[in-house]
Amino acid sequence: MTDKRPLLRAIFDAAVAAAHPDVILSAHLPAPPKGRIICLAAGKGAAAMAAAAEAHYLDTLKLDPERLTGIATTRHGHGVPTRRIRVVEAGHPVPDEAGMKGADDTLALAATATADDLLLVLITGGGSANWTAPVAGITFQQKQQLNRALLRSGAVIGEINTVRKHLSRIKGGRLARAGQKAEILSLAISDVPHDDPAVIASGPTVPDTTTLADARAIVAKYKLTVDDAVTAALNDAGNESVKPNDPAFARATFKLIARPKESLDAAAQIARDAGYEVIDLGADLEGEAREVAAEHAAMALKAQAEGRKIAIVSGGELTVTVTGNGRGGPNQEYALALVDAFKDTTGIVALAGDTDGADGGAGSASDPAGALLDAETFAAMHAQKLDPIASLKNNDATTFFTATGDLLQTGPTLTNVNDVRVILVG
Repeated sequence: MTDKRPLLRAIFDAAVAAAHPDVILSAHLPAPPKGRIICLAAGKGAAAMAAAAEAHYLDTLKLDPERLTGIATTRHGHGVPTRRIRVVEAGHPVPDEAGMKGADDTLALAATATADDLLLVLITGGGSANWTAPVAGITFQQKQQLNRALLRSGAVIGEINTVRKHLSRIKGGRLARAGQKAEILSLAISDVPHDDPAVIASGPTVPDTTTLADARAIVAKYKLTVDDAVTAALNDAGNESVKPNDPAFARATFKLIARPKESLDAAAQIARDAGYEVIDLGADLEGEAREVAAEHAAMALKAQAEGRKIAIVSGGELTVTVTGNGRGGPNQEYALALVDAFKDTTGIVALAGDTDGADGGAGSASDPAGALLDAETFAAMHAQKLDPIASLKNNDATTFFTATGDLLQTGPTLTNVNDVRVILVG
C-alpha cells in the first residue's frame, strides 16, 4: 500500500488554510469611522486576526496609528507580533489569571468607546476560556473548578457555554452592553456546530436566549458538584444574560467570516482530486468520540467489503466523558477507537485533528492536534504489545499514539473551525 500520510495531512491542511485570518479577514473590514477603531479580540486566532486588521488599516489604508487601539486575548503560545493592539496570552481550555485580567481590561476599554468610534470585535474559538470575568460573588478559582468539571462531564459546547454565560460579566451580550455607545461590528470564525453566534465564544456581543434556569438544569443533568457560591449565582436574577431587543444591540452587527462547512468542503475537494468518492457527513457532528468512531468504522468496513474507494469526511465537535486518568482529547480518542475497529484489516487509513492545532491536552502550544493511523500504526502496536481497548478505558490516547509515533503535531494554526476527520478506504 502506498504511503497515504501526505494525502491525509494535505486534506487537514486545506481545511485550516480555508479559515486563516490572513486569507479571509481583510475583505470584511469596514472603512474607518470618524473616531477610533477599538479592536477587541479573543480566541485561539485572536492575535492573528488583530495582526491582519493592523495590516489592513495601517499598511493598506494608511490610517493614523493613534486612531487604532485594542486588546487581543489568545491562548498561550498563540501570540504573534502586533503594533497597536496589545496581545495577552491566557489559559485554555481552563481559564487563568491572565485571561481574567485581559477580560477586565477589555471591558474597561470598551466602556471608553464613544458614538464616533467603531468597536471591532474579532472572535475565534477559545474565546470563552480566554475571556473569563466571573460575576460578583464567584472567585476565579470557583469558576476555574466548574470549568474543569464541565470539560470532563461530556457536556456539548452549547451546554458548557450556557453555564459560562450566566456566571460572566463579559459573555452573553455583556461586552456589547459595555461598549454600546459605539458602533459594534463582530467578525467571527465559527468553531461550533450549526454556527450559532450566541455559542461562539459564549456570544459576548449578541443576544442570548438561554436562561439561568437552563444553566441550573445543565449542572443538574451532569450531576456536577459546585460550590454554594456558584449555586447562589445561578439563582441570582441579576446574572441573567442580555436578551434580544436590549438597547445594547441597537448599533451592533454580527458577521460570520469563516465556517466549519467551508473548511470541510476544502478538505473534501483534496480527497476528490486524489480520486476518492467523498462521503461527506457534515460539519456539525456531535457525540461521544468513541461512539461516533464506531459508526464511521462500520461505514468504512462496509465500503471496503464492496470494493469502493471512498473518503469519509466529517467535522463538528465530539466529546469525551472522562472516566480514566490518561491524556488525550476527542480527536485522539476517536482515532484510538478506529485503531481497535481496524486492527484486523488492511487498506484503511485515517486522521482526526482539531483545526486549532490542539486536541485536549494541558493548554500547551506543543499539545498534539490529534492523531492518524495506517499500517505503520498497527505494526508498532503489535511490536510493542499495545492494547487499544485498555488505553480507551483509561482515556489515554496520547500515550498510545506517542508510543506508535502517530500524534498529529501541527503547533498553533492561529484559527479554529472545529475538528476535521477523514477515513480513506481503498
